[in-house]
Amino acid sequence: MKRTYEKPIFLEQNVGFANKFQSGYYEKMTTKIDGVPVKDIMDNFGSPVFVFSEKTIRETIRKYNRAFKTYYPKIVFAWSYKTNYLGAICSVLHTEGSIAEVVSEFEYEKARNIGVSGDRIIFNGPYKRSGILKQAVEENAIINIDNFDEIYRIEEIALQLNKKIDVGIRINMNSGIYPQWTRFGFNYESGQAFSAAKRIAKSENLNLNGIHCHMGTYIVTTKAYMVETVKLVEFMKILEHQLEVDIEYLDLGGGFPSKNRLKGVYLPPDFTAPTIEEYAKAIGETLLANVSPEKFPTVYLESGRSIIDESGYLLTSVTASKRLLDGRKTYILDAGVNFLFTTTWYDIPVKVGIEIEGPAEDVTLYGPLCMNIDVVRENVKLPPLSPGTPLVFNPVGAYCVTQWMQFIEYRPNVVMISESGEVEIIREAETLEDVIARERIPERLTKFEL
Repeated sequence: MKRTYEKPIFLEQNVGFANKFQSGYYEKMTTKIDGVPVKDIMDNFGSPVFVFSEKTIRETIRKYNRAFKTYYPKIVFAWSYKTNYLGAICSVLHTEGSIAEVVSEFEYEKARNIGVSGDRIIFNGPYKRSGILKQAVEENAIINIDNFDEIYRIEEIALQLNKKIDVGIRINMNSGIYPQWTRFGFNYESGQAFSAAKRIAKSENLNLNGIHCHMGTYIVTTKAYMVETVKLVEFMKILEHQLEVDIEYLDLGGGFPSKNRLKGVYLPPDFTAPTIEEYAKAIGETLLANVSPEKFPTVYLESGRSIIDESGYLLTSVTASKRLLDGRKTYILDAGVNFLFTTTWYDIPVKVGIEIEGPAEDVTLYGPLCMNIDVVRENVKLPPLSPGTPLVFNPVGAYCVTQWMQFIEYRPNVVMISESGEVEIIREAETLEDVIARERIPERLTKFEL
């Protein structure tokens, strides 16, 4: 039989030329992580597999502490559990002096389970169940109130326990960034925050001793933090003068960006985001210029993404390739948006995990899910890849292992490379038994014939 004629498709490729940032059109390979070959990790722990670098985590948090304490003496970092709540990751940060910041009953119990005492936990979030809220009160956690209904519930707990409870208040403000996170806390400019603070200050059961504000996420300007700091200090002075309360701490939240690349942003992250030293200088100098020399409040920072993102890698394998009708080369991987939910916002950098030669071309990377939305990179330049070729996604340390889904595929092993170079499992891969452990099938449905 005569073969069907297929019209050839010509796609222009920029091969071997540097772009305007003087880098190649595709990244170099990542064949080792902290000296451990990518291939060895995948041979021992399977594909896909998440990898975390303990060395990178420790170096990053030490760098942050040093940068901020250079400008302001009373800085305390609080690790954001929602960013990555794996016990080993949290424990590394706690051994470096970070306390815990949680936003739910689950996260509070997680922190307590690995040995964090209640008085070293900041409890935020718009919904705190009454049971865990009572426990947090009994254990002297730092509680930042989000809404008026929460005020009433904490007052009821105070009456039950016959004690006066220290609380903070969460506020939101216009700091010059968009979108403004007005759904959390009480608005500053409208006077709502003062009204809430006045209500707390007049309570016989509550003692207002802190102010919290978390402006948003991936904030790429230091000016917003300067505005936030000025307004927080201004609000502190108003409360202390008019309501005769003693504000012991200011909580500036987090929001510092990682080196991941936001979709739709033209410049690379190194060009768009200030360094952590620049954030520290902006916040620290603004604090010193506005607080009274007689009283330096403790300042909490709840940075998550920027501390952990660069330490995390996802190793995945090519399973197949094909060309689409428009001529694009595509590869199917064994990890998709079920593990890389953050690809919704980021073009996560991807590199080949072994030495490969050949010209690069524009390709699309799909995951293994039977869903059209399972696209992990819409367009990236890579050399020719054969089935089994390892790929390395980094940074993926933030939110991937808290927002991942058990959907279609089991969730994989998670390992951490210690400072000595030992690779240790910190979360085992799921099995069928894990997934169905909580299921219950009524007896009447257990017998059937097909």
